[in-house]
Amino acid sequence: MALVVFLRGVNVGGHRRFRPSLLATQLERYDVVNIGAAGTFVVRNAGSRSAFEAALRAALPFDTHVMICDARDLLRAYADQPYGSRPPRAGVVRFVSVWSKASRLRPTLPVQLPRDGTWLVRVLAVKHQFVFGEYRRHMKTIGYLGQLDKLVGAPVTTRNWNTIATIVSLLSEPKRSPTRRASSTRTSRTDQRTRR
Repeated sequence: MALVVFLRGVNVGGHRRFRPSLLATQLERYDVVNIGAAGTFVVRNAGSRSAFEAALRAALPFDTHVMICDARDLLRAYADQPYGSRPPRAGVVRFVSVWSKASRLRPTLPVQLPRDGTWLVRVLAVKHQFVFGEYRRHMKTIGYLGQLDKLVGAPVTTRNWNTIATIVSLLSEPKRSPTRRASSTRTSRTDQRTRR
């Protein structure tokens, strides 16, 4: 069973710095593919989930929140087209926040932050471990994204929708040869600013 791993708050502002490609190489026996610098990985041969998570935490040079989801859950959520078929409006970025396990807390949707006036962050859907939303490019947006933890009742980490599309594309490829080295894919600058 394939897994997708999201690390929270890595390689941001000089804190929790590490080389994701090196981590993928250390975990090569699990067929780990690094998706950019934001601490996002596809694990194509995870085997026992608990054993893989233990190996991952042992390989990390620091302690951080680790969000692990089944690839099939992400694929299903993506296939549901939470944003519909229309492209995003100019100046609006689509995002997905992930938490470590499904929460029983289900906010009334949509949620707009701030609640009065022009919204900067808007949550549109919650499915499995995923929060789907949009944000406007604004200097105050990062603060409102930080409120998503309270909204779902658990720590979350956020990725750009383009990164999720890259993961889905990778999961749709035929399984790689075990001897092939783990590869890296570029992550948008937006992810590097918003991941928490």
